[in-house]
Amino acid sequence: MTDHHTYGTSTHTADELVRLVSDCLGLVFTERDSDYRGAYHLASIPNGRTEIQPNPIPGDDDEDDLYAPEHPAAQLLLLTTTSTPDPALQARLGSIEGLIHLHHEAT
Repeated sequence: MTDHHTYGTSTHTADELVRLVSDCLGLVFTERDSDYRGAYHLASIPNGRTEIQPNPIPGDDDEDDLYAPEHPAAQLLLLTTTSTPDPALQARLGSIEGLIHLHHEAT
């Protein structure tokens, strides 16, 4: 089973969210660059990973597409993937002001 959570914010920049999540969870993020996703930040957690991803991503037609089109108001996304549900992780992320839980999926 894999547990996925999506959070969104329009109040923080990527650098601010990296700092807030790093402070909250004690993580170290590395910046990555992808032709498909643009610049994003990745950190490993004990049973998975956490990513900070801009919702607008570079499109093929020089227009930005949305990574999560179902959440157009979120300018920045925080994605967590864990091998099992982690209520403590979700509670800690829920304590970050301006970060809104948008979606949960268990596969």
